[in-house]
Amino acid sequence: MTLATIGVPTETKPDEYRVALTPDGVIELVNHGLQVRVQAGAGEGSSIHDDDYRAAGATIVGDAADAWAAALVLKVKEPQASELAYLRDDLALFTYLHLAAYPNVADALLAAGTTAIAYETVQIDGPTGALPLLAPMSEVAGRMAPQVGAHFLERRHGGRGILLGGAPGVRPARVVVLGAGNVGWNAAWIAQGMEAEVLLLDRNLDRLRWVDQIHRGRIMTLASNRAAVARAVADADLVIGAVLVPGGRAPTVVSDSMIAAMKPRSVIVDVAIDQGGCIEGIHETTHSQPTFERHGVVHYAVGNIPGAVPHTSTYALTNATLPYAVELATRGVAAATRSDAALAAGVNTLRGAVVNRAVAEALGRPAGDLFELVR
Repeated sequence: MTLATIGVPTETKPDEYRVALTPDGVIELVNHGLQVRVQAGAGEGSSIHDDDYRAAGATIVGDAADAWAAALVLKVKEPQASELAYLRDDLALFTYLHLAAYPNVADALLAAGTTAIAYETVQIDGPTGALPLLAPMSEVAGRMAPQVGAHFLERRHGGRGILLGGAPGVRPARVVVLGAGNVGWNAAWIAQGMEAEVLLLDRNLDRLRWVDQIHRGRIMTLASNRAAVARAVADADLVIGAVLVPGGRAPTVVSDSMIAAMKPRSVIVDVAIDQGGCIEGIHETTHSQPTFERHGVVHYAVGNIPGAVPHTSTYALTNATLPYAVELATRGVAAATRSDAALAAGVNTLRGAVVNRAVAEALGRPAGDLFELVR
């Protein structure tokens, strides 16, 4: 059964300027005989105008309710409190969910019986376990993290007054990156490009070996364990948390005592905050109020970092999500998930049950069987 109507509402999360679909994406969906409804002004934050969507074949609708009335809704971020009333049992929602960090959203999806497919748990079945829809935003967030850290290391923004790349005769900033996945590797890459002294930690030695071969010593690599993390963090000017557990809550890697031992006015950027964060005691912040201070250390924990560069992020996201959106819309959830294991892994909730095992474990709920529940 096809999902013939696709809705694209305006994002309502604070300081979120991305949109879930580009005009090129509209053309692709319309070419498959589908109707696309875009809420008026949904793309303005990404410098995409209503006329661009009209020219591509979309219908511009006046309010959120009209966009949410579609059979398949495409979003960027998890439903906000004002959007929970739009959830229903004949709706398929395709977006970033991060339910381990937002259990109230999980409760609402389950109560409504909504079929919710999460970008971040669409996972290629194979030895790499690649996350194709998380990757583009991970790359953007990773590349932004040193830029953000450099900004808040400036004295007038609360930092130590350190230039990331130093100066002739002056040592550069010491940047510690925790996790060598897409976020961490991109963060380390950009930081070393800014001529900082970079240390990348991970438990996966093969991944560290790969980074070492690519960067040939320009990024120092270190096997991660509690003692190694404590030493590295204590000596850091900037710590970037980039630890990922697909579908689950991020583990706490930096303890409160480690933070207390850091240099005064050093900076932490926790990119894992949308999965609960990997820094003990941290809480989510916004682009409007991005930081807070604990133990004399500046904490940055914005949950939608790529939202600060929405034009780039929107196009990168649609490039990745569009083939899956076409598959869901043209074939329906049942047929699409039966033939595509990666898409099946993306389904988080269905008919009032959590059907992704990692998400269920993170939420403390039993895991239902997707193929017993899907029609």
